[in-house]
Amino acid sequence: MTKSILDHINFPSDLRELTPDELPQLAKELRKFIINIVATKEGHLGASLGVVELTLALHYVFNTPNDQLIWDVGHQAYGHKILTGRKENFHTNRQQDGISGFPKRDESEYDAFGVGHSSTSISAALGMAIASQLKGEDKHHIAVIGDASIASGMAFEGLNHAGVTNANLLVILNDNAIGIDPSVGALKQYLTNVKKGKEKQDNIFEALNFDYTGPIDGHDLSALISELKRLKSVKGPKFLHVITTKGKGLKQAEDDQVKYHAPGKFDSVTGDILPKKTEGQPPKFQDVFGYTIVELAKKNKTIVGITPAMPTGSSLKYMMAEIPERAFDVGIAEQHAVTLAAGMATQGLTVFCNIYSTFLQRAYDQLIHDVALQNLPVIFCLDRAGLVGEDGATHHGVFDLAYLRCIPNMIICAPRNEIELRNIMYTAQLGLAQPIAIRYPRGRGNILDWKQPFTKLEVGKGTQLKKGKTLAILSVGSIAHNVVEAISKCDYSENISHYDMRFVKPLDETLLHSIFTKYKDIVTIENGVTTGGFGSAILEFASKNNYTTRIKILGIPDTFIEQASIKQQHQSVKIDAESLCILFNSIAPLRL
Repeated sequence: MTKSILDHINFPSDLRELTPDELPQLAKELRKFIINIVATKEGHLGASLGVVELTLALHYVFNTPNDQLIWDVGHQAYGHKILTGRKENFHTNRQQDGISGFPKRDESEYDAFGVGHSSTSISAALGMAIASQLKGEDKHHIAVIGDASIASGMAFEGLNHAGVTNANLLVILNDNAIGIDPSVGALKQYLTNVKKGKEKQDNIFEALNFDYTGPIDGHDLSALISELKRLKSVKGPKFLHVITTKGKGLKQAEDDQVKYHAPGKFDSVTGDILPKKTEGQPPKFQDVFGYTIVELAKKNKTIVGITPAMPTGSSLKYMMAEIPERAFDVGIAEQHAVTLAAGMATQGLTVFCNIYSTFLQRAYDQLIHDVALQNLPVIFCLDRAGLVGEDGATHHGVFDLAYLRCIPNMIICAPRNEIELRNIMYTAQLGLAQPIAIRYPRGRGNILDWKQPFTKLEVGKGTQLKKGKTLAILSVGSIAHNVVEAISKCDYSENISHYDMRFVKPLDETLLHSIFTKYKDIVTIENGVTTGGFGSAILEFASKNNYTTRIKILGIPDTFIEQASIKQQHQSVKIDAESLCILFNSIAPLRL
């Protein structure tokens, strides 16, 4: 039986004690280790399998952590984590109190820069390289970025600046023709032509003053090590084009790279994904969006759909399959997506721009300057709003209510269930005079028979879900489900009223006046930050109208929430049903 090499590798210094001939065996073991853990614990699989040889070569050649290595996004950094002191607790990856699924500065000195969103690596590495120059340090700075991420505007901004410096920067393009979904755009076609030797135009990276090498086989360890050693002696900005296969070493992951990006639980031996029970379950909110926009678009020929590189995650893929000429994947380009939507709206199109809540943060200026300032009726559908679970702090969609509420002309709606989501989408496409943001969570809803006939909603109108005597609960969005469950368990449920406010902006002031007149205690609940969010809006209303009602605001406190399951995260901030029940029981009898 072959002796395990990985058993004796805990840090890159151990790796550098090996001979080059031992590295291919270590690559096999590292792949197997990743597969075995992710098969049972879940996580991002394909990206890390694709860069095993590159990861080994980088830590073998460069003196990390003194030489600084940045992984763009970080989906591909599992091998890096295992080799840098986290092998023994890698089984806690993405779990509560475990290690993060992404590189994180306070987790390891080998994680030179915290990542999670795309296209930041070049700018960060350049900043470090310039700082090293100013401090007189002799360090190497390496940014590993994928072909989907390098097409983003911020990556080009970093390349543009780096090209006029003499900074000791190495940009490695991990070219596998896919991000989460297949890469798109003219740059993707350019890189494809380069790989095939058909590109006749000048090299774009050489034109930006980079010393360009490649493309080379990213699974050939000896070629990688040889070229990386050579590049260590090259001054100024350097660019290494590496060709890899996402999912390398697991046949199913190579064959279905989209599904095996994050496959869930699977058989580590066969590679087959373990079946999940979906029959008889409510739909995912993303699929409610995906099926509904197709249904609406078949009747309303002005409807178009836009997603920045998330057709599968947003479920715009259904429209791309059925009405491809009116559905657009613009790549990892949130700023462009928003202004593209604005341009379309000026021409009378009904634009559904679907962006994860956390990624809309990347297009905040476009949201204000290009959409709201011109009062263009773009329909923003913000998927993954609220706490999102195992991806952790980089991916929570908890800031949207706060950062949208301060923008003039913006309507903000948080439907509490699948039917409400369908109805607000239907209402929006009938024609609004201003932009609207519709936020909904990751995961499944709670209604099986969700495909009901459409009903037009009145913008800015809430509804009472339950009548009570002494305590009013005001919720927005799907967190209403936790409230309903909590009330059902309360000792004093007959004293509790529950209102779904539906809209954070405009607020239903008529309903609020009725509530503030009737109740002495009010609790607001939101799956978002309490600073500046829905609860803040209720406090502002009370202050403006001189109400002295006791108000308690529940939501996400002023801190970043780390990785855990969504249920565990709800428990940690006390917006789960059990915590809410305890709170309601402490307030409901006060005014009997």
